[in-house]
Amino acid sequence: MGSISSAEILCVGTELLLGDIINTDAAYLSRQLAELGIPVYYQGVVGDNPERLTAALGAALGRAELVVMSGGLGPTCDDLTKETVARFFGREMELHEPSLERIRTYFAECARHMTDNNIKQAMMPRGAIIFPNDYGTAPALALEGSVPGVAGERTVIMLPGPPRELEPLFFEQVRPYLARRTGGVLVSRNINILGMGESAVEDELRGLMNSSENPTLAPYCGSGEVRLRVTARAADEATARSMCDGMIETVRRTAVAPYIYDIDSPSIEDTVIRRLRARGMTIACAESCTGGLVAKRLTDVAGCSDVFMGGCVTYSNDAKARLLGVREESLGRYGAVSEQVALEMARGVRERLGTDVSISTTGIAGPGGGTPEKPVGTIWIAISTREREFARLLRLSPHRERAYLRTLASNQALALTFEV
Repeated sequence: MGSISSAEILCVGTELLLGDIINTDAAYLSRQLAELGIPVYYQGVVGDNPERLTAALGAALGRAELVVMSGGLGPTCDDLTKETVARFFGREMELHEPSLERIRTYFAECARHMTDNNIKQAMMPRGAIIFPNDYGTAPALALEGSVPGVAGERTVIMLPGPPRELEPLFFEQVRPYLARRTGGVLVSRNINILGMGESAVEDELRGLMNSSENPTLAPYCGSGEVRLRVTARAADEATARSMCDGMIETVRRTAVAPYIYDIDSPSIEDTVIRRLRARGMTIACAESCTGGLVAKRLTDVAGCSDVFMGGCVTYSNDAKARLLGVREESLGRYGAVSEQVALEMARGVRERLGTDVSISTTGIAGPGGGTPEKPVGTIWIAISTREREFARLLRLSPHRERAYLRTLASNQALALTFEV
């Protein structure tokens, strides 16, 4: 089989069509195939219906050299993915004894009874490449070869539907299998950007994006931040990584540079924890409008307990005064949403928890509660250390939903630590 020039993703499951389950498989597979340099031209979802599945698969095989499927590998009678694919390739189904033994072992280790219909999951099209599943009972598999009525060779990869099985199976076994057919090594790196919107980033770097084919440069918009993905293809990983590094240095010489907070960081909170740990510093937080989101994000970082000491969610004025020592005078004169109160909240939690750094948030996340002077989206964030304190006013769009405003506020509060 040669290198792959086109791919299609076909997800199987009536529950996806009904909206009972969000189709995260397609998004994950698209990202993985893009990183491998395999272009995806179509995505599809089809229910557990043999006629419609046959039609959808036939169309996919007519368009793409590679079809990656998820779902329909279970033990029940409506799980028909393998059987349908086998018919297209003219292959008979046969029992794959190693898969059956793994399924039996899985049930024994879980102290569960294995019913006879689970044997169906060990039935494979003849000649299939099997990818053992360490995360469930349904193995993944691939079929390669010619399909009657279709010009050229085709490959179909079949994966179990549950993301907790599909994702590690693909990454550990299917991705290396596909990497051997991509004509080289592909390396991707991410430039983490905060404070500059996707359109502004694209406008600044459009010439570079259009002129560079290898490595490529593309923006991806997240929740309040932008990631620039740099992808290079080369004969070996060291060369591809060096090409990525060169592009990153080029981006650092543009107007985007002041907004880059890290390279290859999974999240801004991960960067905050790593940087503070490297300096031997600890942090706490005091939150009002973000309702604990800052603390939640920091504790999402595994092993953060040596850096993050704790936080207070002080939603009412009384809580701000009693738990953080915010002065009644400040609350009465300036209001809870003010620079003075934000600073006192940050100072109070730092002193009470004895940390090196603290951050605070107080504002109006909506949809109600705004005034002409302080409309929805008015948020103060502050930082306190033993040496200095400062606050920053955010004026976010009042037309954004509450959850999004809270995410933006938490982003900016976390980013404030970079100025310490």
